[in-house]
Amino acid sequence: MNLNDDQLMDFNSGMTALADKHYTLALKLLSPLAELGVAEAQHRLAVMYQNGLGVAVNLQQAANWMKKSADNGYDLALHGMGFMYLEGEGVEKNINEAINWLEKGVEKGLIGSMTVLADMYKQGIGVDKNEAEAERLLKLAGF
Repeated sequence: MNLNDDQLMDFNSGMTALADKHYTLALKLLSPLAELGVAEAQHRLAVMYQNGLGVAVNLQQAANWMKKSADNGYDLALHGMGFMYLEGEGVEKNINEAINWLEKGVEKGLIGSMTVLADMYKQGIGVDKNEAEAERLLKLAGF
């Protein structure tokens, strides 16, 4: 999505506010952009709701924003959705959905998705135990 100059300034200011832990300001600046469909802004809101940064923890809101971000092509949100389904955070726990989202993260080269899936194969969580697949994923992740 192409942002106009004012939106780009708000995005950059929102990201700076977030980095500086000025969460209320970050929320104010990033929320309108998230509503417009800016995937990274949606992901940042998801993380804020997930962790109670400037807002009360609201895992349903976190999952809502994470899903929108993933659907809008923000790679880190793929891993986020996988984790949320794995843990049942804001969504009903669903190992198959977790695997689906984590595999999408692996396809995008996300090391976190690779290591979580490797652990699942190592322990047989939602998949048959498969040491070879676990090792393949860890090697792919650089371990």
